Amino acid sequence: MDEVAKDAKRLLLRYGAPISIVDQLPEDDRISFARSVVRTSLSDRPAKVKELLAGGGWLEQD
Repeated sequence: MDEVAKDAKRLLLRYGAPISIVDQLPEDDRISFARSVVRTSLSDRPAKVKELLAGGGWLEQD
């Protein structure tokens, strides 16, 4: 796993993505999701992570 993918994983976990889901995500999705999260304001990042995971079919939305 390269450094970008590791950083993407850390970022997603930091903002509330379940580790069981992050471990299943392909590296390309991890990186893409993390880039989207970084472009979001700090206070909205946890919600953005959930939105991205739900939109990708990885997480059931509440």
